[in-house]
Amino acid sequence: MTSSYDSGLRINGQRLWQSLMDMAEIGATAGGGCNRQALTDEDKRGRDLLISWCEDAGCTVAVDEMGNIFARREGRHETLPPVITGSHLDTQPTGGKFDGVYGVLAGLEVMRTLQEQDIRTEAPLEVVVWTNEEGARFSPAMIGSGVWSGVFDRDYAWQRSDKAGITLQQALDTIGYNGDVPAKARPVKAALELHIEQGPILEQKELQIGVLTGIQGMYWFDLVIEGQPCHAGPTPMEQRCDPFMGLSSITRKLYQLAETHAPWARVTFGDIRAEPGARNTVPERLVLAVDLRHPDKSVLDAMEKAFRDIAENECGRLGLTHSIHEEWRLPPVSFDTLCINAVRKAVDQLDYPAMEMVSGAGHDAGYLAGVAPTGMIFVPCEKGLSHNEAEHATPEDLEAGCNVLLHAMLDLAQQ
Repeated sequence: MTSSYDSGLRINGQRLWQSLMDMAEIGATAGGGCNRQALTDEDKRGRDLLISWCEDAGCTVAVDEMGNIFARREGRHETLPPVITGSHLDTQPTGGKFDGVYGVLAGLEVMRTLQEQDIRTEAPLEVVVWTNEEGARFSPAMIGSGVWSGVFDRDYAWQRSDKAGITLQQALDTIGYNGDVPAKARPVKAALELHIEQGPILEQKELQIGVLTGIQGMYWFDLVIEGQPCHAGPTPMEQRCDPFMGLSSITRKLYQLAETHAPWARVTFGDIRAEPGARNTVPERLVLAVDLRHPDKSVLDAMEKAFRDIAENECGRLGLTHSIHEEWRLPPVSFDTLCINAVRKAVDQLDYPAMEMVSGAGHDAGYLAGVAPTGMIFVPCEKGLSHNEAEHATPEDLEAGCNVLLHAMLDLAQQ
């Protein structure tokens, strides 16, 4: 086998598309999407199918104690750390055909192409499936890559339970994916993750490739506002201590905060709970989920301080009490120059229209960046829809992204 390769090398786009459609049949929903939640029977079927494909492509497969799958193609020098790529196979309950799974099957297609062309890289290559990226069944999200990267303790992860009380460890045992390889980081030359954008920017700009320089930081909080419950009818408006009065001004000012830090600031209120939750009673308590995002840590920290000041001032003005509970904190991630340059070089070589950008969503690559040189590649998705059964990407864009992945991995593995 040779360690050189033709700059005109391309993947088989039709085969990649067919693999995506075959995988999409596992957990297929009536609405055209997928329900293949982590460590379910559907997830097992998807994992089993992937492993059979990887072995057919000449890879050896290992599974660690978090159920993370590593399909390895040997290099000419086995002492060199591998170049890895991958994403996840699990989906949301009403997820699409491409989120996560595209990054895994594109890695498989790279392996298939190298096998067909009889190309042996200097360093080994690996395709990785990270367990429970979505967090739809077990919280928190990205727990497989999080344990591997040292963000979470394995025993903590094993004891996370779903709504039925089944722990993650029990689910791993049930589907036979509690492996014997330690779930901890080892030397890696570079890690690349290919993904649909999950947003509208590339499509709107009519570009085919996003070269990722990092991931937005994400701070999650629960804002609790407490007032005094009273009857909806007899109590005059001016005499109420109503948590919703504080909520309206707080959310308005937080939207203004996002405008102040446009265009990359994000403020989202994804969940709200009123207690006691009676139609004809002013609530005693409101619990609001607050999601703050920005790619610049200094700006994101300033947004958090502003949020805390706004809540204190508005609640104080209205005679309400409040508390803020931190749910999750993921600081902004900057990707490695080595990986960014490999993707840039591949894009230039392949002559695809592209732009540099920052991911607005969290990905396994965000945790990997803490322990390995890491980068990401985006392709457009229709109308920016994701976590949705209508999620769609064109075969042409998916093929283009996979070609970029191929050449970036080859470049990194030959260095």
